[in-house]
Amino acid sequence: MKKRLIYMLALTTLLFSACSESFLDSEPTTSLTDGNFYKTKKDAELAIVGCYDGVQAIYNNGIAFPVLSEVVSDNCFGGTGNTDGLNYRMLDQFDLQVSPGDVDALNNNWIAYYKSIYRCNVLLQKMDQIDWEDDTDYRNEIEAQARFLRAFAYFDMVRLWERVPLLTEPSDENIPQSPADSTYTVITKDLMFAAENGAESVEPGRVNKWAAKALLGRVYLYYTGYYAKSDLVGLVSKSEALQGLEDIVSSVGTTGYGLVPEYKNLWPAAAATVNDDMTGIETTYAGKDNMETLFAVKYNITSNYDGDTDGNHWLVMLGARGQHFTPYGKGWGACTVLPSLYQAYETDDTRKVASVIAFSEEGLDFDNSDQREYTGYTNKKYTPMSTYVLDTETGEYVVKDVAEANGAVNFQIGQFQDYVVMRYADVLLMAAELGSSNAQSYFDQVRERAGLTSKAVSKENIMTERRFEFAFEGLRYWDLMRQGGSVAASTIAVSTTVQDGGVDFQKVISASDITSKRGLMLIPQTQISLSAGVLTQNDGWN
Repeated sequence: MKKRLIYMLALTTLLFSACSESFLDSEPTTSLTDGNFYKTKKDAELAIVGCYDGVQAIYNNGIAFPVLSEVVSDNCFGGTGNTDGLNYRMLDQFDLQVSPGDVDALNNNWIAYYKSIYRCNVLLQKMDQIDWEDDTDYRNEIEAQARFLRAFAYFDMVRLWERVPLLTEPSDENIPQSPADSTYTVITKDLMFAAENGAESVEPGRVNKWAAKALLGRVYLYYTGYYAKSDLVGLVSKSEALQGLEDIVSSVGTTGYGLVPEYKNLWPAAAATVNDDMTGIETTYAGKDNMETLFAVKYNITSNYDGDTDGNHWLVMLGARGQHFTPYGKGWGACTVLPSLYQAYETDDTRKVASVIAFSEEGLDFDNSDQREYTGYTNKKYTPMSTYVLDTETGEYVVKDVAEANGAVNFQIGQFQDYVVMRYADVLLMAAELGSSNAQSYFDQVRERAGLTSKAVSKENIMTERRFEFAFEGLRYWDLMRQGGSVAASTIAVSTTVQDGGVDFQKVISASDITSKRGLMLIPQTQISLSAGVLTQNDGWN
C-alpha cells in the first residue's frame, strides 16, 4: 500500500490569505473545492495569492533558510540561549554528535517546502480549465509567477539537500529522490518561462520578468560553481545568463531599479535613531519595496494564533538575547557574529556599522549570562526593533517592541520586516562576475555607495565584496560553496573561544565535517522513515 508522505500533504481546503498589502484580502474559507474553483480569472488571482502565501509560510517553519544560511557560514555562529537545545550548534558544526537527537532539525522546513510547491503545482495543473477571457498575457503572467515561486522553493531545497523528490504535479506517490540535474532542469525551465512571459511592470509583492532573470543568474552561478560545469544543465550558457542581468540594468529607465543612495537606509534598524528626548525613534529607512528590491518575501503585522501567519516569525531569533537596546529589540540570540567579519571591513566602509551591532563599540551593556556563543557582535540588518511609548497610567515613556507598539499580537510572531531575496546590487555584482564589458563600472558603483574608492575588478575581489555587501542576507554560505567544497570548508573551519553563559567555551568547526557532507544538510529522519527507506540520508549524516 502506498504511504502518504508528509512532503506530499494536500490541503484539505483552499486556504488563501493576503501576503502583501498590495493583494486582495480574502478570509480563509472551506467552501472552495476543485469542483467550483479554478474557473475564472478571479479564481486565478486568488490562487496565485495562495501561492505567494505558501512561499511566505516556508520560512515560518523550522530553522528558516535565511537564518540557517548564516548559521552555517563563516559570518556567524549558531548562538541562541545558553540553556536552549543544541540544534543550531549541531548544524553550525556539521556534527550530529553535538546533538544526536536532532535528526529532525529540518523536518518542518521539508514539510513547508512541499506544501508551498503543492499550491503552485495545483494552479499550474488547472490552468487549462480556467476561462481566461482570451487574455493570453494575463494567463502567461499568472503561470510565470507560479513557476517562479516553484523554482524558488526547489532552488532552496536542492542546495540544502541536493537529492529531493521532484514533483511537478500534485501526487501522493512514494517517489525516490531525483538527481540534482533533474531538479535544476525544472528550476531552469520555470525561470526561463518566467523571464520570457512575466510582467515587465514593477508591482510590490509580485515577481516579474526581471526578478526571474536575476534569480536565473544566481542559479547559473551556483550550479556551474558547485558542480564545476560550463553551463546550466545544457539550457543556459554563461553569455545567456549575463544577458539576462544586462537586460535588468538596461531596464532601469522604465523599472526604476537602482541602488538606494545610502546603504544604511536599506535596513530598518540601521536607519533608526532614538529621539533626543527619548520619546520615540526617527528613521531614514528607504521603505519596503524600495528601488533596490527586485524580489522580497513579504510580511505583515497581522499574524495571530488563529491561523493568520503572515508575520515574520524568524526575525525574533536574531534579536539580542532577551534585551532591548533601543532602537534594537529583543530576541533569542541566534547568529552571533564572528569578530573576524567585523574586523575585515575596510575602515571607511559604511556597511560595517549598518550591518553589525557591536555591543562594546556602541556602548551597549549586554548581559551575556543567558547567551550561547557570545562574541560581542550580532547582526543589525535583520533584527527586531524597539521604541519608546507613553505609558498612560504612569505618564512615563517605556520601551516596547515596535511590532507590539503598532498592534501586533506579540513580538514573536508580529515582526513585519520583509526578507529581501534579490537586490539590484546583486545584479551588478553578478554581471561583473560573469564578465560584463561594464564589469569595472558595476563593481565600482557598489563600492562607491559604501563610501569606498575604486578597486580592480576580479573574481577574488568580487567574492570579497559580496561578503560585505550581502552579510546576513543568506548568501555568503552559498557563495563559498560555489567556489568549491574545500574552499568553503577551509574558510568556515575555526577554533576559537566564545562564551556560553559567560563561561569560556572552545568553539571548533572542523573542515572535514563539512567536506564529508559536501556542504549538504541532513534529510529529516521522519521523512526517511515515512518513505519506508525509499528516501536515503545524505553522506556523512548517518
